[in-house]
Amino acid sequence: MEIGERRIPFKNESIMSEKKEMLYEGKAKQVFATENPDEVVVRYKDDATAFNAQKRGQFDRKGELNNAISTLIFGYLADNGIPTHFIAKLDDREQLVKKVDIIPLEIVVRNYVAGSMAQRLGVEEGIKSPVTIFDLCFKRDDLGDPLINDHHAVFLGAASYAELAEMYALTDKINKLLIDLFDKANVILVDFKIELGKTADGKMVLADEISPDTCRLWDKDTKKKLDKDRFRRDLGEITEAYVEIFNRLQKALAK
Repeated sequence: MEIGERRIPFKNESIMSEKKEMLYEGKAKQVFATENPDEVVVRYKDDATAFNAQKRGQFDRKGELNNAISTLIFGYLADNGIPTHFIAKLDDREQLVKKVDIIPLEIVVRNYVAGSMAQRLGVEEGIKSPVTIFDLCFKRDDLGDPLINDHHAVFLGAASYAELAEMYALTDKINKLLIDLFDKANVILVDFKIELGKTADGKMVLADEISPDTCRLWDKDTKKKLDKDRFRRDLGEITEAYVEIFNRLQKALAK
């Protein structure tokens, strides 16, 4: 399998991206400066973490698979009117993206009950929610990214009420588009988390990544987990699950 053949989704062969010094290294990615102050290179690593980095490991081809899957998804979302930081896939592990100021909030979108929500509320995993649930988490590794509400976010200065309304509206559009895409791939989009940021001109855009690292994805027929829960729960066949998602997305997008 050739991963990520769609090198530059938006036909722009003039893109240049000389990678310079590393600006930041996170749990799953590295960020590098370029000669353009408004653009950075993101490099995907094979490192895997879970439970606020209490569990650590690596698995084969994780970085290139997440890069390829995010490329497909960001291209699909952009084609459907979602503003994103994505510019181009440079190689197996690297993307060129717009430099953004990340809003220090994660939005977790829950279409089904799973993971921490099931544990926190004592609800059986796998129940479809009659409403879309939006959880808001404050991005602070030292605090374990605590669950907060809108008023906390405003108190902390993370976002205004107007910005939160814009964030939820954009997230709702993303959720609807992703549900449709994964449905075509015979996959249930159980839940996922996103990060949003602002570009130099103040525009709010989708940032970070969307991949099996950031989504719970279950086969519609068997309910087999095809995401990072295979790492979290020691289920094995992690790389195989990510490859399966990539292949299914390619087929769904080709229809």
